[in-house]
Amino acid sequence: MSKLFLYLKTDTFRKNLIIALIFIVVLFLFVYFGLRMYTKHGDAQEVPVLKGLHISEAMKILDKAGLNYEVDSIYQLDAKPGLVIEQDPEEKSHVKGGRTVYLTIITQIAPEIAFPDIVDKTLIEASAIIKNHSLKLGDTIYIADIARDVVLDAKFGGQSVEAGRMISKGSRIDLVLGNGRGSNEVEVPLLIGFTLSEAKFALTGVGLNIGKVSYSGTILDSLSAKIITQTPDTSSALISIGSLIDVTLSN
Repeated sequence: MSKLFLYLKTDTFRKNLIIALIFIVVLFLFVYFGLRMYTKHGDAQEVPVLKGLHISEAMKILDKAGLNYEVDSIYQLDAKPGLVIEQDPEEKSHVKGGRTVYLTIITQIAPEIAFPDIVDKTLIEASAIIKNHSLKLGDTIYIADIARDVVLDAKFGGQSVEAGRMISKGSRIDLVLGNGRGSNEVEVPLLIGFTLSEAKFALTGVGLNIGKVSYSGTILDSLSAKIITQTPDTSSALISIGSLIDVTLSN
């Protein structure tokens, strides 16, 4: 024990103690400043607002801010392609320089889905199914059938489309519906006062078609011109489905 106390009083011990203390201090400073450099202590910056921007503009902003980015994409009906709709971290968050910001954008390529079975559904049911499958309801075409407003056929690009066929989201679907009349004859509708487009719509609903179209007097705007005469008129009572009705329009 006395030898230990004698050693502690020697110059050799004091030198070793000083060296050990210096080593500990140097090691502490190295670790401290090393960690500050590694974690970029005090290098926090605010994440810019990117949602609502086009991806090209968002990338320029991130490049200028020294932030990295990764891009994912989803499809949304009627949304602008390339639009940033989500970002992580959120805007105005504080992050280190070089942090990766994850962006979600709207893709231009619509994914395909299996076309749903809507034949024999009512118009209301079919419309809801079409909407739920991210499709668009196009024209409604009425033909003679005793089942009123029931889907008899679905068309895409003018061609019938069957359930299960792969089709792009956002596609426009036309529906062929029954007009509720099972006979071959219908009453002649009154078209006086209709525009040409209104008359076509009304005739389609009862299985008739526009025939010869003529104009009376000077026509300034054919789209707003109204029907002043029709042949046959309502005095004819019944007319065969598919028949033509001639009309005369005037401003």
